[in-house]
Amino acid sequence: MDDPPSHATVHDGATLPPLSPALDALRTHVLVHAVRHGDFVLKSGARSAWFLDTKQTACRPDGIVLLADAALAVVPDDATAIGGLTMGADAFAFGVAAIAAERGRPLRSFSVRREAKDHGVTGRIAGALQAGDRVVVAEDTVTRGTSLMEAVDVVRQVGAEVVAITVIVDRGGTCAAMAAENGIPYHPLLTAPDLGFAYGT
Repeated sequence: MDDPPSHATVHDGATLPPLSPALDALRTHVLVHAVRHGDFVLKSGARSAWFLDTKQTACRPDGIVLLADAALAVVPDDATAIGGLTMGADAFAFGVAAIAAERGRPLRSFSVRREAKDHGVTGRIAGALQAGDRVVVAEDTVTRGTSLMEAVDVVRQVGAEVVAITVIVDRGGTCAAMAAENGIPYHPLLTAPDLGFAYGT
């Protein structure tokens, strides 16, 4: 059974939506370590008053444990591998797989290269993905969802099945519809509104 929602968290004077204890702990870590305020130009070219570097959570020992606690609650029991497009997925997928192994849940991890390698072990997959795997495609932060769908396509090309998508933070609010169009369950751990920001800002 899922944990009951926690009391709403107050951050910078704003009351944030209530979350389960595991997600609330993850949110607190993200707000402390990964959110920056200022004037930023995003990858899309848009300007924003906030910047999100969720690797600051995924790459810290306390952060990756919190991330694994939240992610493993949404990873299907029959999933066999986790990964996504480098390098947004790397720390997330590798860390969660390692902690999952310690908890008796064997998950292999992999990375999708941005371009195919033309020497050695060729292709776009680096790591332990195998044909027939049941895969969770992961990403740290998503705005438009194009990198997620690119990873989904590559995973399917090697003969694996994508059984879920999970991200640390959904910033843009458009990925759920894209996942639904592809018939894939979508599980963002946090969203921009969970952090006190509107989608697309």
